[in-house]
Amino acid sequence: MKDTVKMSRLRPVLQNISYPVERHAAANAFDGVTILMADGDADLGSLIRDCVTDEFRDPMDLYYELNNAMPIKALGEPGQSDGDA
Repeated sequence: MKDTVKMSRLRPVLQNISYPVERHAAANAFDGVTILMADGDADLGSLIRDCVTDEFRDPMDLYYELNNAMPIKALGEPGQSDGDA
């Protein structure tokens, strides 16, 4: 597994473990993997530990939970739009 992954490439990385998986097992599996965000980086295992869900059914379940656990500035600048203006 890569030691560093961009936020935009996170979903395929989350498929590298078996599901369903408990939060602490997922966190241990991704310890040492650095996720590069719009405003810095973080350890993926630590981010998973900060999630509130105790078990993830599939990679998308974990992905959505991670998006809720990250600070808003991790995903881009507040107020910016990805759509046409």
